[in-house]
Amino acid sequence: MADRDLRALFSTNDRTLGAAEAFTNRQAQWGFVVAALAEHLRHVNSPAFAPDDLEAARDNVVVFHGIGGIGKSTLSRKFEASLSDPGQRPAQWSAPAWGGVRILPVRIDLARSANPDFEKVVLSVRLALAAIGRPLPAFDVALRRYWEHQHPGDPLEDFLNRGGLTARFGKALPQQMQSALADVAQALLLPGTVGSAIGQVTGALVGALRERRQTVRALAGCVRLADLLESEPDLDSLSYYPHLLAWELARLPTAKKVTPVILLDAFEEIGDRTHRDFERLLQRLVWLMPNAFFVITGRSRLQWADEALQGQLDFTGPAAWSGLVAHDIPQTRTEFPAPGRERQMLIGDFSFEDCDDYLARRLSVNGHPLIGDAIRRVIGQRSHGLPLYLDLSVMRFLELRRSGHTPQPTDFDHDFPALIARTLSDLTAPERQVLRSASLFSSFDVALATRAAGLPQEAPALRLVERPFVRETPFGLWPFHLHALIRATIRGADDQTDDRWSPADWQQAAVRALAALGEQWSRGSDRDRLLLVGCLRQGLAIARDYRLDLGWLIEAAWTYIGDSVWEPLDLAASSEAEGVTATAADVLVELLSALARRQHENRARTVERLVAVADTGLLPAELHEVAIYYRAKAQRDLGHTEGSRQGMQVVAAGGGRLAANARRGLAHLSRLAGDFPTALEAAEHLGWAGRHHRVVGDVRWVQGDMASAAEAFGAARVEGEEHGKNGEAAMSQAMRAFTLSFTTDPTTDDEIDLGEHLLSRVDLRAATLDVRIAALLRDAGTDMGVEDRAQVLAAEISTSGLLFVQAKLELARAFHHAIRDGQAGVASSISRLRELTREGYYAYYVDIAHFMADLPLDSPSRARWLDEQRTVRQRWRSMVIDRRALLASRSATGTP
Repeated sequence: MADRDLRALFSTNDRTLGAAEAFTNRQAQWGFVVAALAEHLRHVNSPAFAPDDLEAARDNVVVFHGIGGIGKSTLSRKFEASLSDPGQRPAQWSAPAWGGVRILPVRIDLARSANPDFEKVVLSVRLALAAIGRPLPAFDVALRRYWEHQHPGDPLEDFLNRGGLTARFGKALPQQMQSALADVAQALLLPGTVGSAIGQVTGALVGALRERRQTVRALAGCVRLADLLESEPDLDSLSYYPHLLAWELARLPTAKKVTPVILLDAFEEIGDRTHRDFERLLQRLVWLMPNAFFVITGRSRLQWADEALQGQLDFTGPAAWSGLVAHDIPQTRTEFPAPGRERQMLIGDFSFEDCDDYLARRLSVNGHPLIGDAIRRVIGQRSHGLPLYLDLSVMRFLELRRSGHTPQPTDFDHDFPALIARTLSDLTAPERQVLRSASLFSSFDVALATRAAGLPQEAPALRLVERPFVRETPFGLWPFHLHALIRATIRGADDQTDDRWSPADWQQAAVRALAALGEQWSRGSDRDRLLLVGCLRQGLAIARDYRLDLGWLIEAAWTYIGDSVWEPLDLAASSEAEGVTATAADVLVELLSALARRQHENRARTVERLVAVADTGLLPAELHEVAIYYRAKAQRDLGHTEGSRQGMQVVAAGGGRLAANARRGLAHLSRLAGDFPTALEAAEHLGWAGRHHRVVGDVRWVQGDMASAAEAFGAARVEGEEHGKNGEAAMSQAMRAFTLSFTTDPTTDDEIDLGEHLLSRVDLRAATLDVRIAALLRDAGTDMGVEDRAQVLAAEISTSGLLFVQAKLELARAFHHAIRDGQAGVASSISRLRELTREGYYAYYVDIAHFMADLPLDSPSRARWLDEQRTVRQRWRSMVIDRRALLASRSATGTP
């Protein structure tokens, strides 16, 4: 049965409301504990186990850590209840088989609200063991001596009553202690009331132990008892007394045997990681009771396996705590560590299904969920699986309902400032500074977070990344990122903490964050595309959100554009009312997005977006020309050649970074119009910046001069590789493969494979289509489904608006039909080519189709060929004849 949620019940007058403290999932955590505890039981019950071995490694602890509000305390309480009474175990949790071993759970809340101190921890453990029903004399005598010395005049029984421990554990401990003292006094033949003579009892007992008297043979096996009784009875000595408990537990008769399971909750609240005094005492408790099993829950991993803590804690290093070693590559958030391999588990977020289940069962009326499906869906999506957010949303639901408002899904598009307070509660001031600064980044490293926070040392950032709300992706560009809900809340909620940031503080942090990204990019390699794109994505988002000057983003944008790789930036421009873009960063985001998306959108949409970018007037002049140039390229692809020519002329006349590209664009326009001599002459003056070799190749292949064209495209690929321009190399190789696929060159397959390989690293739609057309050309004339494949490819191309690629495909189909002497197919291709080139550009493709099929030209285009038309015709016809001969030879020999 779920516990009653009193807070919810006392938030409404609705007596029909059912409110239950819902408990969801966590089967994996229960299974983890059961498996580890079963392994522990096998170990402590083996003949080789020695409870007083102080050098053996320890494996008697498991740790669950996670962000505040993830449900660690609820899980700890559920563990205790399930171990105490199988009837309280959730139905979805499997029943453990302990083999008849008695489990004795005791949960200790270390939260500040519970006023924990080490005395209470030790007393809680001993009080729980009172359920065994017999004294534990070695420990009881030492504890009585300590108490009399530290709390004179304050009887232990009164202290237990005041602290509520007697009510929780019962009154057996004082009687058992009294019995133990009486037995020891009797064994030592001491007269009088032992209660007032504890010093006399311990003194006599120490003497008897040192002299190995038979009268105390029952305690003589505890070889360190005398030393503990002789030590100063202070807190430090008390921390070693658990060794006496371990010894007593080990010598219990079989009928009384018990395995304590000690659950230490809210471990993060025992102090910070600079002052580890309380932690040192608790670690001794765990180490000195190897036959007890400990379940620790807190916000952070235990660092006991870290050798760097030597001196701060007594027992450190991987040899002492092999199960607590932090692995270099963390588990994924859906993979749970196996017992024996790792004993620390991150408490993960709820799945969306778990969130819905939690909300459905939390509040009910007549057995039906009070919170409707639509609201549960909104809450679950915004929660990112954090149970605390679900709980806060439930209380908001009741608050809205109490005010007479019928809750709607839009009411839960809401941030809770309480999440900020909960997250910041145990952070130092510098760690809070780093956390808020890190929230500006979607991912970060220690250096970025430190620089954005404006701190001179990295120590606060190093401590912060150990927190469970910081997630790690070890193979990412920047390894760390904040829990999505925590990040959104810190940036968006109304922060009511004492050290909250003003808008000016956030603005200054944004300036530092943008500068830090720029520094990382400038120090990186010119060819590090991953770093470039990562810095652009984060830098543009920060500049846009905080209305910052573009600064280094201008140069980074040029680097992004220069290689024609077009990785997606995944940034949507934020706009003001009526669609007016607000800042230069907004416009730059839209510009780069339009350039990248043009590989996947119709070119008409690209033109529309770039016109809007250019019309804002918000970009600096050097980036404004980018919009003009790529708008002109898209217009050329659509066949809008006059608009393309005007744009290219503007950019070329401006003399900026894209002037050479624009001159190449004008050369392409001459080629499209069939003015090949002018295009070739222009190529001679373009140089590398104008991609001269590729322009030469584009002119040469339509002449049927495939050898010269392939050579030019090969030179263009090599030049692109030498300059580290993967996009240029891929485009040039795609056209080399396309060109050679008309021929019978035996290397064609390899050229196509190389083109596909180079294109796998970039996002170039037109070049990718060129390689696919090359594959059709390679198979032209065969029965390998060329026409069917061409029809599928035609449908894909038609959505892109790439007119020139459609014309290339039709030329390939004409080649196929000419080889097969399919006059009807050739006629259909010629008809489609006439339609595609009706504006006059690429009209010479119709001529080439006639050349292939050896058909007369009724109305030749206005193309100015580099050689006589008869020569060009002969070249194209020869390629058809050569392919027929090759196919006939293969058919005759049975070669595929």
